[in-house]
Amino acid sequence: MLLPAHLIVLDQVQALVRRVAQCEVTPRFLKVAHSHKPDGSLFTEADAATQAALEAALPHIKDVPVLGEEMTEQQQRDAWEAGRDGLWCVDPIDGTSNFVAGVPYFAVSVAYLYKGERQLGVVYDPVADEMFTAERGRGAHLNGIPLPLRTPATELRRALAGVEMKRIDRGLAGRLAAWPPYASQRNFGASTLDWCYTAAGRFDIYVHGGQKLWDYAAGALILEEAGGRLASLSGSFDIANVWERSVVASASPELFELWRDWLKAAGA
Repeated sequence: MLLPAHLIVLDQVQALVRRVAQCEVTPRFLKVAHSHKPDGSLFTEADAATQAALEAALPHIKDVPVLGEEMTEQQQRDAWEAGRDGLWCVDPIDGTSNFVAGVPYFAVSVAYLYKGERQLGVVYDPVADEMFTAERGRGAHLNGIPLPLRTPATELRRALAGVEMKRIDRGLAGRLAAWPPYASQRNFGASTLDWCYTAAGRFDIYVHGGQKLWDYAAGALILEEAGGRLASLSGSFDIANVWERSVVASASPELFELWRDWLKAAGA
């Protein structure tokens, strides 16, 4: 029996991401040297090797440009301009600080975009062997199981929140710390996985003050296809600056409304 073309592509991307993670990422966990990029963020040989492997292999699945986190800004913008009719977007290791410190919360992320719109997303956590996937209009899955895995809370006061405190406004961060509207909050340090945890219902709500394209390209689609809702702190998610977007999200449309309204009232 022949598989539809879209399933073949998804299967190929999943297999590639798993293989590259097993060859380039997992063997270096807990034993990799690191340096700092000009913006202060960490960089390892695992980041470089993973991106190089994906850059070389993805065009064999679809022959379109590849945009990766570890490129220069000019290379990224050139790839974006050249990739209007198809673009791979790669975050080789999201959560590099965790990876270097031995914290098992990091992922390899690959998205496919067409005319700037998210069409396919794969986020792989090699430590947990969790493969989150989505295709536009075909749902989201974790290792083949449809998302979400659990029903999110129905009340904001009972919600578990994913909150990236470092990148949100100080005033809002202070209000969230002093008078949180939710039951509890987490911040694990890998945006691509945060999206997936929200899509799975592990986080009921989520907020982040600023993500790069490679942070959200796959994860935002996974959340959408899981039935979730998303916006930026300033309004619609997809009219915000493509290179850096804030995030307000929930797997539950009802809880999303309550969360977004609270943030607006708090001056976000």
